[in-house]
Amino acid sequence: MPQHVQGVIAPGKNEPVRVETIVIPDPGPGEAVVKIQACGVCHTDLHYKQGAINDEFPFLLGHEAAGIVESVGEGVTDVTPGDFVILNWRAVCGTCRACTRGRPWYCFATHNAKQKMTLLDGTELSPALGIGAFAEKTLVAAGQCTKVDPSVAPEVAGLLGCGVMAGIGAAINTGNVGRGDTVAVIGCGGVGDAAVVGSRLAGAAKIIAVDIDDRKLDKAREMGATHTVNSRTSDAVEAIRELTGGFGADVVIEAVGRPETYEQAFYARDLAGTVVLVGVPSPEMKLELPLLDVFGRGGSLKSSWYGDCLPSRDFPMLIDLHQQGRIDLAAFVTETIGLGDVEKAFARMHEGDVLRSVVVL
Repeated sequence: MPQHVQGVIAPGKNEPVRVETIVIPDPGPGEAVVKIQACGVCHTDLHYKQGAINDEFPFLLGHEAAGIVESVGEGVTDVTPGDFVILNWRAVCGTCRACTRGRPWYCFATHNAKQKMTLLDGTELSPALGIGAFAEKTLVAAGQCTKVDPSVAPEVAGLLGCGVMAGIGAAINTGNVGRGDTVAVIGCGGVGDAAVVGSRLAGAAKIIAVDIDDRKLDKAREMGATHTVNSRTSDAVEAIRELTGGFGADVVIEAVGRPETYEQAFYARDLAGTVVLVGVPSPEMKLELPLLDVFGRGGSLKSSWYGDCLPSRDFPMLIDLHQQGRIDLAAFVTETIGLGDVEKAFARMHEGDVLRSVVVL
């Protein structure tokens, strides 16, 4: 029987979000219903509300989540009711050209649940990143459920579902940060601070955090940054070069997603260095760089989607590191809130007052 639950929807572009009754169908073949325990408030949810992702309103927001599998559909064998899972938005297909070449983190045919969740009047909802977890329960593809150690707090585990994994993966998986490297991270929100954590975990010798907000720079230093630069009062490129012997950083991670900060990242790297774009730009943004500089400086210009992670490999590993005290995922949680507080959480995020607000159910 379909279930009625409470969830947070974005009804239209830039309209305030609101709590509505959501209809959750029984899971079909390859699907699972998950009882949500916690879901982080991510910038991507705000982008959905603003219409910056697409215009398929209304959206069922929320995607950075953890919970308990309640029921599964026909053919599901990897998870069973009662499993504690982190939801991921990259359920790999196993058969596309990336998967068959042994690079499933690039899967070109990731999938979501085929059935639609709806409002009571039958209006179909578009779940954010195929998840829609600002809700008491949600319907997903079973491959979007990654089992992890159930002893970890849900509000901590869920963060790996998006922002923290994106940042750590940008450093370790995409940027290939290694022992002794110098790293600069531009933009010190949740993703940027996770990139700081990932760089420290990888053994970087120097980690330079760049932001325009001293509060965020202080937090980045707590997370492991060795140096900070306020780019409102200092030239970020010159400051990074000065801190790296005049050369620039081996890896520069851009966690803002703007042309101005990407240009800073491009010129703040050493010759043959790497730029990793993990910040999400909006559709209208354009980038202009001298092609001779792109050629002459060498190195790599990379984009990092979801930290190039493989959830089945990376989520359990990072939870284990957290349980061992080698990384502190709880440090990303600024506050816990209820479903009715999401609109206020967006405002706090916009003002830079929080690293992560987490909805707890």
